[in-house]
Amino acid sequence: MDHFDETPAPEEKRRRRGIYILPSLFTTASLFAGFYAIVQAMNGNFEYAPLAIFIAAILDALDGRIARLTHTESDFGAEYDSLVDMVSFGLAPALIMYEWALSGMGKLGWLAAFIYTAGAGLRLARFNTQTGVADKRYFRGLPSPAAAAVVVGLVWVLHANGVPGKEISIAALIVTVMAGVLMVSNVRYRSFKDVDLRGRVSFMTILAMPLVFVLLFQNPPQVLFLTFFVYALSGPLGFVFRRVHHEPKDRPEKHPHGRV
Repeated sequence: MDHFDETPAPEEKRRRRGIYILPSLFTTASLFAGFYAIVQAMNGNFEYAPLAIFIAAILDALDGRIARLTHTESDFGAEYDSLVDMVSFGLAPALIMYEWALSGMGKLGWLAAFIYTAGAGLRLARFNTQTGVADKRYFRGLPSPAAAAVVVGLVWVLHANGVPGKEISIAALIVTVMAGVLMVSNVRYRSFKDVDLRGRVSFMTILAMPLVFVLLFQNPPQVLFLTFFVYALSGPLGFVFRRVHHEPKDRPEKHPHGRV
């Protein structure tokens, strides 16, 4: 939701308390995709469950933009969107990973799934409290849709290649826990909200777009997983690079009496 410094007029306050059908339809569709993913994971259909989460992420990206384009933002829409995100990107990915790889690890498995779920909840709560205050160019912590894409993307890729989740349960646990930790970390991630989609682009960019679609349709699970995995790594790598790049130079040691 956009933050306005000016006090809204009485008419705008009444409008923002309303419920608007168009963005709510997309939010509800995202909720349905998350619920569908949980049901498919419970039935062992791991080729459909991850796909439903990616569809939920697309719908989640659309509902806010549609609300802004149609001037139908509301407090109800913001709260509803957060609750849906908790289901589709917090609870559903954890249950999918648990059913696929972590269920055979006993307490360790469901604790790892819970860490991810708790991280998503804390991440969403922190995001809601910082709306209008934080720099819109960056996210603080890994966004929950991206974390969900990493977790379910791993399931999708390995299941598509015939790798049973129980055989790589340790690796699955590490990915799940790390995704949960990155969501509540202070690591910065680019939001790409400053990208002007209506601006002019170079001719080479236009030529690259068909290549992206070709790669995506050649192997959707692998391309989507690698894309979001690289994005998840970009935060910690950028943090390390900034720390090294801005490391203060060694200062000359001072004499015990205060002289150099």
